[in-house]
Amino acid sequence: MTARLSAVVARLGEDFLTEAFGRSFRVLHGDADSVAPLLSWETLGWDDLNDIIARHRLETPRLRLSADGETIPQDAYSVPLVTRRSTVWQRLHPAALHERLDKGATLVIDAIDELHHGVQQLAGDLEAALRTQVQVNLYASWTGREGFGVHWDDHDVIVVQLDGSKRWKLYGPTRIAPMHRDVAEPDAPPEEPTAEFVLTAGDMLYLPRGWWHSVSASEGERSMHLTCGLTTMTGADLLIWLSEILRTDETFRADLPRFGTPEEKQQFMDRLRGLVVTELEDGSLIDRYAAHRDATERVRLRPSLPFISEVPPDPHVTAQMLTSRHTLTTDEDGNAVLTAGGETLTFAAAARPLLERLTDRKEHRLVTLIDGTGLSLRQAAKVITTLVTGHVVSAGRI
Repeated sequence: MTARLSAVVARLGEDFLTEAFGRSFRVLHGDADSVAPLLSWETLGWDDLNDIIARHRLETPRLRLSADGETIPQDAYSVPLVTRRSTVWQRLHPAALHERLDKGATLVIDAIDELHHGVQQLAGDLEAALRTQVQVNLYASWTGREGFGVHWDDHDVIVVQLDGSKRWKLYGPTRIAPMHRDVAEPDAPPEEPTAEFVLTAGDMLYLPRGWWHSVSASEGERSMHLTCGLTTMTGADLLIWLSEILRTDETFRADLPRFGTPEEKQQFMDRLRGLVVTELEDGSLIDRYAAHRDATERVRLRPSLPFISEVPPDPHVTAQMLTSRHTLTTDEDGNAVLTAGGETLTFAAAARPLLERLTDRKEHRLVTLIDGTGLSLRQAAKVITTLVTGHVVSAGRI
């Protein structure tokens, strides 16, 4: 486990993945100083939040207010503006926003990892550690009024308390592993919580999906926290993928013998069963599916302007990997094969040291990437150009 993975995941305990993950909640108490390393030393504070709101057009549902489980209409805290091109957008009215928050509304910003570098690093570290896609939402509140009431989420979450304090009430699950698209709703939660605690700045919480819970600012103190939502990877997902890869066999592509004899129907089902059972008996099936998910993960958006055609052989050009779950292997001919973001890119063996340096997801200068590799700046620039074209790497200039 790398240092970053230790900072993000191991803070929840060395046995987190084997004992708690997907099973039960876990709380880790810390302090305000312990937040900075999780966000790559770029802590998200109130000034940052003010700047994000001021500099982006964050309309509902990206930015929203909620109270007692209901979303507050956007026109209650914003005013419509008509541009010269006759488009209309809702501009936040600070005084109205403050008033709604003072009355107990909770402020929510979805996918704040796309708006803040440190939070994006946190999301990337979690993706690399837990091998799943992560979206980070921000929640801020000032009163003991609950923003969402007692509810459950269809995905696991890791909560990082940034400032103030938040009171959590946990009621446990009433349906094991509920899904977004499910055949039944969970039963109602018990009236009394099974656990109740307060998170303060620096604390972390892991909560599995399906756990009923409610949240409010503790004792009326202001609170800001991040909720890192983890994309699920279920048996239903695996079977959907299995049905896709089995389409290489003509039996899976063939029409059902709806008008055939009973014997013909049974023969068809026997062939179908054989194909499925063979795959299900393969002990590597889960690992193969996980590798597929890693290889086809959504790449974080970052263009490489001003380099719209080729990356120049300039020592001050920078390059940074955009994916968190990538694999670097060697094929039978000794070539370096990078699989990431739905792309499989093959390079000469000499490029492998450069690619290995990129896989730490940090920003590197071109001159640093070639140090000790024997590659020239021009050769390195060609490799980076290929990676930029495949939208696996972003290039820039210091």
